[in-house]
Amino acid sequence: MSAVPIKTKALLEGVNSPADLKDLNLRELEALAQELRQAIISTVEKTGGHLAPSLGVVELTLALHYVFDLPQDKIVWDVGHQTYAHKLLTGRRGSFDTLRKLGGLSGFPKRAESPYDSFDTGHSSTSISAALGMAVGERLKDGGGRVVAVIGDGSLTAGLAYEGLNQAGGMDEDLIVVLNDNGMSIAPNVGALSKFMSRTLSGRAYQTFRKELERMLGALPGIGKDLLDIARRSEESFKTFYTPGMLFEAFKFNYVGPIDGHNIERLIETLKNVKPLHGPQLVHVITKKGKGHAPAEANPAHYHGVGAKAPAAKNDAPAPPASYTEVFGQAMVELAEDRPDMVAITAAMPEGTGLLPFAQAHPERFMDVGIAEQHAVTFAGGLAVQGFHPVVAIYSTFMQRAYDQVVHDVCLMNLPVIFAMDRGGIVGEDGATHQGLLDLSFLRCVPNLGIMSPADEDELRHMLLTALERQGPVALRYPRGKGRGVPHQGPIKALPWGKGELTRQGRDLAIVAIGVGVGAAEEAAEQLALEGIEATVMNARFVKPLDAELICELAATHGKVVTVEENEAAGGFGSAVLELLARRGMAGVRVKVVALKDTFVEHGTQTELRSLYEVDCKAVAAAARELLD
Repeated sequence: MSAVPIKTKALLEGVNSPADLKDLNLRELEALAQELRQAIISTVEKTGGHLAPSLGVVELTLALHYVFDLPQDKIVWDVGHQTYAHKLLTGRRGSFDTLRKLGGLSGFPKRAESPYDSFDTGHSSTSISAALGMAVGERLKDGGGRVVAVIGDGSLTAGLAYEGLNQAGGMDEDLIVVLNDNGMSIAPNVGALSKFMSRTLSGRAYQTFRKELERMLGALPGIGKDLLDIARRSEESFKTFYTPGMLFEAFKFNYVGPIDGHNIERLIETLKNVKPLHGPQLVHVITKKGKGHAPAEANPAHYHGVGAKAPAAKNDAPAPPASYTEVFGQAMVELAEDRPDMVAITAAMPEGTGLLPFAQAHPERFMDVGIAEQHAVTFAGGLAVQGFHPVVAIYSTFMQRAYDQVVHDVCLMNLPVIFAMDRGGIVGEDGATHQGLLDLSFLRCVPNLGIMSPADEDELRHMLLTALERQGPVALRYPRGKGRGVPHQGPIKALPWGKGELTRQGRDLAIVAIGVGVGAAEEAAEQLALEGIEATVMNARFVKPLDAELICELAATHGKVVTVEENEAAGGFGSAVLELLARRGMAGVRVKVVALKDTFVEHGTQTELRSLYEVDCKAVAAAARELLD
């Protein structure tokens, strides 16, 4: 590529598809990289999103699109939170300001959004398996397209990535894996594998070793020259042994690297060399998360995912309520002071789950296992049989990945493990892959497992102690975002197991709600009261066991019941109430279930989505009116 002067106009404006990149020279590509960074930063300040991951792969994204021919060739982005530059280069520049907004661009790859998005991603470590399946498909149909998986080193802590590597190497399939190595997942990487991955040779250390070896071998009489020639020929093998190449060579991958992931010229040259090769190839690139944005470079964990830039608060504005995550973290620290059996476990999200204060207060009892939810749950089971009380803090959507371990390694043995499931219910702008709308359904059927969900942030504190005092597994599910502003009601105390409470008395119908649904139910009851309709509101507190006596009493005295939850209707809280009434022979009671109706929820604000999918207070009031009509 010749280094001719760059064009004067904004380069990004002339890029409407990856094909437009192939007319640019090296200096133009480097200038375009800076334009992409600026576009990402300015947009994410308005919309929120995954800033540091996308900034770290700008040059890599340009090189991939320059060398490969999408959409005939295909790229599978692991997790997909690093694809903002990819979206800007694939015809979505004009709508990029709608990123993560209702009806706008997704923050992750979506096949329905663009032919350049080959696979929907959102959870980590899936890229190699998906890309391998696509590569086999290309071979079986004689398609001729190349398939590339781009996976971060943090995603390599999950076993699924190695299952894909193992199969690809065993099949000797034509697959290219690009390892984006930045030493991070969401938080800094942990574990022996991370230390091995970072074992690369610095220029000074390697050159010092090389010169000393040459001096020693050259001084040997007679055979020194021959040994020196052998050593020079073995140099590449030595570097492969010393760096992570030996790991991937064991999986039958041809290892290339490590190379500078911000050097466009070197990236393009390497990818061009690898593209025509047959068999599994692994290209190891070293990048910096948050590259080009000083705050994100300095604190990549904090800038992994950021909210929209909020307007400056007025001096006299009241402080916003604490988030459920913050309240959980504070309660963990408070309770652990008197409970040496408490252990906290997270899967690469100490900050996201609110456990940083616990890690600082009790470092010996805090374990970050990396992106390995399955291992986290079974690991907790092992601690439990040793007399400890582990609290496994994992987002609801990621708990799906550990379902077999919840069943087989905890609940089957009735072990006292607490699953603290943050982001239960509608999450918001991260979209379908991150909404926590299935957990009540897939957990309710598991024997021995208790399930609770607080109506407010203060109740979360008491539920945590309630779970700790139960000698068995408990799932504690709470939402994303700020609490309702309910102050702490005295010291933390355990709640009566399996008992709900009435928050409002009425004569016309009963609204039985769980979790954030309680707030919606109370607002609906206020609306209905203005119309002369008096509703009883029950905070169920427990999904399992249900407070059967109170629910059945309300059903008998009111004859009409509305259930409210933020979960799929099938198998959820409303289903549990209907099953209870059926078992008790109360067929005459009329019931309306307010819940999600067999759908995946897209991206938008929580308020917008609750309205759109009819689980807000208006939907509860409408269900009540239907029953009364």
